[in-house]
Amino acid sequence: MTPKIPLTVGIPAAVALFQYLDAKFHIRADLSLLGIYIKVTIQGTLLERKDLVSPFYVLEKWALSPTHSTRTFLVFGGKSWTYRQTYENVLKYGTWMKERWNVQKGEIVAMDFVNSEVFVFVWFGLWSIGAKPAFINYNLQDKPLLHCVKTSSARVVFADEKVRGNFEEAEVASQLRDSGFRTKGGDVKVCFFDAAVRAEIEATEARRLPDEERGGQLLKDMAILIYTSGTTGLPKPAVVSWAKAGLAAKFVAEWTPLNRKDDVLYTCMPLYHSSAALLGLLAVLSGGSTLSLGEKFSRATFWSDCRATNATAIQYVGETCRYLLSAPPSPLDKQHKVRLAFGNGLRPDIWPTFKERFNIETVQEFYGATEGPAAMWNQSRNSFTEGAVGMNGAIAKILVGAKAKVVVLDFETNTVVRDTKTGLCIPVRPGEPGELVYKLDEKDIESQFQGYYGNNKASSSKILRDVFVKGDAYFSTGDVMRKDSEGRWFFCDRIGDTFRWKSENVSTAEVAEVIGKVSSISEANVYGVEIPQHDGRAGCAALTLNEDVSTIDEKSLQEVAQHAFRGLPRYAVPLFLRIVHAETAAANRTGTNKQQKHNLRNESVDPAVVTDELFWLPPGSTEYKRFTGEEWKALGAGTVKL
Repeated sequence: MTPKIPLTVGIPAAVALFQYLDAKFHIRADLSLLGIYIKVTIQGTLLERKDLVSPFYVLEKWALSPTHSTRTFLVFGGKSWTYRQTYENVLKYGTWMKERWNVQKGEIVAMDFVNSEVFVFVWFGLWSIGAKPAFINYNLQDKPLLHCVKTSSARVVFADEKVRGNFEEAEVASQLRDSGFRTKGGDVKVCFFDAAVRAEIEATEARRLPDEERGGQLLKDMAILIYTSGTTGLPKPAVVSWAKAGLAAKFVAEWTPLNRKDDVLYTCMPLYHSSAALLGLLAVLSGGSTLSLGEKFSRATFWSDCRATNATAIQYVGETCRYLLSAPPSPLDKQHKVRLAFGNGLRPDIWPTFKERFNIETVQEFYGATEGPAAMWNQSRNSFTEGAVGMNGAIAKILVGAKAKVVVLDFETNTVVRDTKTGLCIPVRPGEPGELVYKLDEKDIESQFQGYYGNNKASSSKILRDVFVKGDAYFSTGDVMRKDSEGRWFFCDRIGDTFRWKSENVSTAEVAEVIGKVSSISEANVYGVEIPQHDGRAGCAALTLNEDVSTIDEKSLQEVAQHAFRGLPRYAVPLFLRIVHAETAAANRTGTNKQQKHNLRNESVDPAVVTDELFWLPPGSTEYKRFTGEEWKALGAGTVKL
């Protein structure tokens, strides 16, 4: 007879065993993500069958709910709007655009607005009448602005009064008035939402169009055009599908979660970008919670805005958290209700410091691209997952492991390496960096990747064929990633940012992480520069000093050198330092606080071009010295070798 195990022994033992297995294989985290994914997928299928894929219907559901209609949906500029009030404004805006501008079902209309309630009303107003918005970065001027309007194919641009000057610049205004500006012929009209226009809309009687005016949409069809940042060229209009607009937002709302009665997400990231639009506002809408919206990022007002609106979650992108940490410590640093920080781009070197200083319980880091077919998720409450952009346990590895792969990359040509015999790509060894690629259905590419509107060449360039078997298809992310043996995914660099020096690959993100720990440095932007008479690119770090540091001194230079030599292989230690002013650093960031490198890289370290202070590591030295035109000439003459 098999001996019976007493419950008092068996249950604790089983619990202990599960806890051990869970810690080792991340079972609960995987099951949670898998459960949300299945739930959201089923909901999406049902919505498509009912022809209700537009999030307009989610707003309508909450607005007409007896128990939810009076809940606050949007807070901006000291004012607030309930779900019902938002819905009524949306219908007014939609009716006005239909009657005043004859906007038709399926028509693309360009929007150029700063963050405000008007952005939301115009956006959803267009959806309410079956039209599609194209979000334009309000910072754009001249050629990039014209390019975005032209590639959207829009015949009308709705614009914020605050960006009027961008459109009234002579060349821009002249080209938009040209009858041949649009590809299919015709000029472009621009309507500025000044006080008179808003009063006209306010006086309009709201009218809800029948569902047929919004119908006939599949999950893979276009919902929005959102432009890439254009850091290496002109912005490209990425097609955002209804699946991303609705289902990705629903996933985030469930995962974070953002569906509690008192949940308030604060974001001051620009709504023209997918992070704030899709994973911020639409996630809040999906969860039925509240969005506290800032006009733009301000270190001085960030936490006071959170306190004033009782924010329970914050959204960050790029270097946002670093800029918040650069503010002088305050007794109010922990005086808020924020329990989680959600976003992408939080660097490992400041991750624990940010959590401790501002008393953030959970960091929810994700990885994804506006046009990408998939994303990664990491809900981090401990040091084990700090710095990772994604986390896969044993279950996720079995079920979805084949979707995301890392392949060997040639860092000199920035192209994938193929096996000389098979012609197929080569997977990296565990822990090694390479390009992240996502599996696509080769028979129906558009079901997962809708590409760039009107640009088949750019769309095709993002698809890799014959990757692991002949005829397969993968999405090329353009990002260098690595996955460790514990299932953690780490972002290394954008392809093109990693550079070759001394026949070695140097990760700019890795170098910036090490240099960023220097006490007097608030930001490090790392890139490779071409040096006369030398192969490859030498490392250069553009350093922004803390506010209370007016100039870099010998002690700080020594600290930079010590951190670099202690934390990096010799070939990765920056050979040049460029001390930039805060204004220069700000000019080399996108609107979502992501660093740009191309301008700095193009200026190299020629003292005749660069007006900032420059320092270098002379051959064989471990101390940074001032770099002048004399040293630059010696490098060019070949009398000094790095």
